[in-house]
Amino acid sequence: MMKSKTKVWRLLAALVALAILAAACGSDEPSTADGTETTDGDAAATTETSEGEAADTTETSEGTGDFEPISEVSLQLQWVPQSQFAGFFAARDLGFYTDVGLDVTIIDGSLDIVPATVLDSGAADFAISWVPRGLVPREEGLNITNIAQVFQRSGTLQVSFADSGINSPEDLAGRNVGNWGFGNEFELLAGLRASGLDPASDVTLVQQDFNMTALINGDIDAAQAMIYNEYAQVLETVNPDTGELFVPEDLSVIDWNDVGTAMLQDAIWADADRLEDEPAYRDAAVRFVEASLRGWIHCRDNPDDCVDIVIGAEPPFGGPGHQAWMMNEINALIWPSPLGVGTMDQALWDQTVKIATDEGILASAPTDGAFRTDIVAEALANLEADGLDVTGSGFTKGVVPATEGGN
Repeated sequence: MMKSKTKVWRLLAALVALAILAAACGSDEPSTADGTETTDGDAAATTETSEGEAADTTETSEGTGDFEPISEVSLQLQWVPQSQFAGFFAARDLGFYTDVGLDVTIIDGSLDIVPATVLDSGAADFAISWVPRGLVPREEGLNITNIAQVFQRSGTLQVSFADSGINSPEDLAGRNVGNWGFGNEFELLAGLRASGLDPASDVTLVQQDFNMTALINGDIDAAQAMIYNEYAQVLETVNPDTGELFVPEDLSVIDWNDVGTAMLQDAIWADADRLEDEPAYRDAAVRFVEASLRGWIHCRDNPDDCVDIVIGAEPPFGGPGHQAWMMNEINALIWPSPLGVGTMDQALWDQTVKIATDEGILASAPTDGAFRTDIVAEALANLEADGLDVTGSGFTKGVVPATEGGN
């Protein structure tokens, strides 16, 4: 992909600034992420924060400022490599990060990794985390902030077989209800309470593995599933009664978006202290968000290409068929984004916070600064200046057939 004139001039400005610095200091040390100040970036116009207050004038990713631009940053994923994170892999492998002067290292997640903790410790510069799983550590004292809300919808479902008679949360009464725990069960608990059920007495909550084996074997009546992962696992399994793959008509699905207890999920988080104290870090945040969202735009318009990128990056969970299914469903969680991809929907934020406080996940509503919109606003302005569609208003979810074993 050719770089836009805007990107070229921004990179030239940064290179010139670095050359001047090297001549003045007599050093050719590369830039680092420690906030060392030199030159790059024009002073930005005053922007609005998520609390509606005018933010202090800061240096942005364009022009000439008084700091050395950061060139190397790291991103902590919430889970293992898969199409859930395709936009970030695309931004790396297609050179979108390089286009904005960044060398990005993507760090795999796992069950025992809390991205917020990794971010706050300084072991990563940015992190991907569901909103509730970022807000809890924040309430406990980690000063992190959501700078781009990538997913606009929740992908969490409760799945049963169609002949179970479970068609709504009320129908879960008296049933064995699987869930993963580890903070993934909040929407389920809120949905039960919203339907008049007490999770402690009206259902039997069962610890569920991150697969659908217990549901398929009949050990539980309803299983927790992500529409882009575990739900597909059922459809990739042969129905022993028919000898064919299970089909959607074999299943009954409770979608928490429809129930009204969905919570915001994948978002880009940053270190709030560094954003305030290090102009170079804030500048890098704008560039990182811009290139990441460019990656997601590419995956919207070229899903097959992004599946290949994910598979080529390192062996992901599931085969190519599973990754194609996931990519299709992930795109539908992001697009359309009427406010601009990555922009926080205040109503969904408020819903997430209400559920989190009602369920006792949070002791109280987050303090100011839990999310901010100035960084994504600058990133989107740069993307729009390059002629990119940042809302995906014409997006239509594709049709991807399930394949046996996800192969």
